[in-house]
Amino acid sequence: MSVPRTEPYPAWVQEMREVFRAGTVSQFLVSGNVFDLVPWRGDSGLKFLPLKEFLAQVLFGTFDVVLYYSRGAGLKPLKGQEEFHRYLKILDEWTQTTFTSGRLPREASQALEMMDSFLRYSQTRTVVEKGQVVRSPLRTAVLIDFVQYIVPQADPAHMNDRSTETLIRFLDWASDPGMLGAQLATVLLTENLAGLNRSLVENPYSAKVHIPLPTEEDCLEYLEFLKGQFPDLEDSCELPLASMATKLVGLTRVNILHMVALAVRNQRKISVKYLADLKKELIEKECYGLLEFVEARRTLDDVAGLAEAKAWLRQDSRLIREGKLSSVPMGYLMTGRIGTGKTWLTNCFAGEVGVPFVVFKNFRDKWMGATEGNLEKIFQVLRALGQVIVFVDEADQMTGKRGGGDDSGVSGRIYAMLAAEMSNTANRGRIIWVFATSRPDLVEVDLKRPGRLDVHIPLFPPQSDAERQELFVAMARKVGLPPEELPELPAGLDVGGNEMEAIMVRAQRLFDLQVEGTRSLKEVLSDVVAQYRPVPHRRNLEYMDLVAVKECTDEAFLPECYRHLGAAELDQRLDELKRELGLS
Repeated sequence: MSVPRTEPYPAWVQEMREVFRAGTVSQFLVSGNVFDLVPWRGDSGLKFLPLKEFLAQVLFGTFDVVLYYSRGAGLKPLKGQEEFHRYLKILDEWTQTTFTSGRLPREASQALEMMDSFLRYSQTRTVVEKGQVVRSPLRTAVLIDFVQYIVPQADPAHMNDRSTETLIRFLDWASDPGMLGAQLATVLLTENLAGLNRSLVENPYSAKVHIPLPTEEDCLEYLEFLKGQFPDLEDSCELPLASMATKLVGLTRVNILHMVALAVRNQRKISVKYLADLKKELIEKECYGLLEFVEARRTLDDVAGLAEAKAWLRQDSRLIREGKLSSVPMGYLMTGRIGTGKTWLTNCFAGEVGVPFVVFKNFRDKWMGATEGNLEKIFQVLRALGQVIVFVDEADQMTGKRGGGDDSGVSGRIYAMLAAEMSNTANRGRIIWVFATSRPDLVEVDLKRPGRLDVHIPLFPPQSDAERQELFVAMARKVGLPPEELPELPAGLDVGGNEMEAIMVRAQRLFDLQVEGTRSLKEVLSDVVAQYRPVPHRRNLEYMDLVAVKECTDEAFLPECYRHLGAAELDQRLDELKRELGLS
């Protein structure tokens, strides 16, 4: 049973209030979960308001005027319409414009110029009292939404005059001493900071405020609130609300509302499967398809061979389940030739631990700042999930390079963001990184170091006929073939799991194409095995095996044939293969 909260505001709101009250900062750069509902405990009880509404009605509720602008919605007053209208009348009289009877400017530079003018007016406003002109400043807040589309990240040399003017205006609002202590505030809203002009993000005169995704406690609080809106909620749930809350971590309140409304209004039961399926869909949409959310239903019992690797991962699984997180590695590097089961082993490890398993997809974008923004969004969701195993396949291609490359520095920035996130010890045992690659020599050394990817596990094809037959049976279960239909593999046949799967699919194809079904599946499989030609690129495969040996952090992971291979001998053979393959 959770303890009811008494704080009127979330922590990030309290942070903004304290900073503004100090009178040293008047500009706030707000990022993160900006499209969600904000909880507020007022005199009439707990409410959840959209961010824009919360800022106008609650946080700046005592202000005289609140102006809002986005490139889509244009400029409009959210509060103090009469006061703003009086200002427009004065402006029309002085400049011969018709703003009081026409539309307000929609184009960014014109709208920002009007807001700047109104901020200056708010500072110097005067009124007549008892025949005397007295100064009566207005308390004014300006909210700029989707600011990443107004001052996007760009090379200063490529910015046009209008973009430069807009950037300077924002910077001026933040640094102008006249704004401080004058009850004037500017709030810039963006989903992530990576897409913004760096001068704005790194401006020391503005306060950066991050809105996190809801925690488990937040989710439970919102579910309890939704019982008033959906009286049948608890009857629709096949599990207690507290258990449901643990499965909703990583979603926004808007997503939770959608999930509940979809079930209750369509008289569907909220089951574990319903939650898992919809959560997967919503998180993938929230991350713009940059993450694949995988429900890991297998355990390490479903992995054939790899005894030492399984033993190590089973021990770590137990430590994680028991909450002994200080003993858990920050991450793992899975190495080995293609087809050795790196993805499968990680999936089964996630199932063994019982935590979500997410796969990085291609988060690179051609637009400047978009790649970094994608990565920042992914990190936000990962932190919110509480515990998660993050799988980065083809890590040598995905993770960038320290010095960047011919990509305007994108690789270098990706590398820096990943390195910082992976070495954050607050995430130990919570965000568990697993990098997989057949070319670990191409992954930056700093990413592979202890404190980021502590344990390097090399995977190899089966080393004996018995191991090959065991894997053959396991692969049959994976593709849905009955194990009793499997023939014995010929002695010494050097094939891995991916090749075995190809053999089985080919045999099933030939079996299904039979006109009269004269041969059994086992007979067809035997013929296909006998005719199969292993992958011809033996030198490439040997190189992948040897770089996996070189990266290995524990001798116990190595097959006997590699355990006594000296460093000098290993390096010599790698150099020979590099020359043969043209990798030097």
